[in-house]
Amino acid sequence: MFTTISLAGEPQDSTRSRLKTDATISLNSNGISTIPAFSLDKPAVIASLSLKKSRFSYDPMLAYGLDRRPWFIDNWLHYKIIDRPSFELLSGINISMYFSNTGIGDDIILKGERYFALSARAAWKISEGNAISFSYWNDRGQDRGTLKGHYLNLTGEMNDISIGKHFLLGWNAQLFYIDYNGNNDGLFISPSISSSYPGLPFSIFWQATQPISTNILPSPVFKWNIGIVYVL
Repeated sequence: MFTTISLAGEPQDSTRSRLKTDATISLNSNGISTIPAFSLDKPAVIASLSLKKSRFSYDPMLAYGLDRRPWFIDNWLHYKIIDRPSFELLSGINISMYFSNTGIGDDIILKGERYFALSARAAWKISEGNAISFSYWNDRGQDRGTLKGHYLNLTGEMNDISIGKHFLLGWNAQLFYIDYNGNNDGLFISPSISSSYPGLPFSIFWQATQPISTNILPSPVFKWNIGIVYVL
């Protein structure tokens, strides 16, 4: 799912303490996760909500396959340590669930695994619509056999690029590294492009993930994803 860095540029006044809400729903052809090294490898629906008040925000995300089986559930709570027009420093905690299918005899059982994560993100607004961010996650699987480790992400982004008179283009590129237990390490690049029409709540996007160097077995291959996003 194509995500956008949002850097607050509004003046410091009483409106900043009001509760603000944002929500999106996306339909994805290949279900690439928020960590693009992982994917559902089949179509998925992802819904995200953001409730913001002052420096705090609650940012849950739900992901389901088209077979109505859950894929993952995130519950991010964020706090802006630094909140300036051109720079943000954000901390976060996440209590999440990841679901997978497990075969027991002739039956397929839906297995849920619990995760806890800590995160930090620094974002710089270079100019209007252009930003660079660096993120770090520490993921801690809570059940036997779950993954534990580190995720680092460097993202560059350009938004609101005019294409002719009627379309806007957004672009970003992620360079990220994962270092998880069980030899699940790798360096990846993931570019994405989105297109929208001003005034409409819909946009379409394309995203790809290409491993650069990894020791994960079986070795990850090039993956791509296309979808549509509806902003509520």
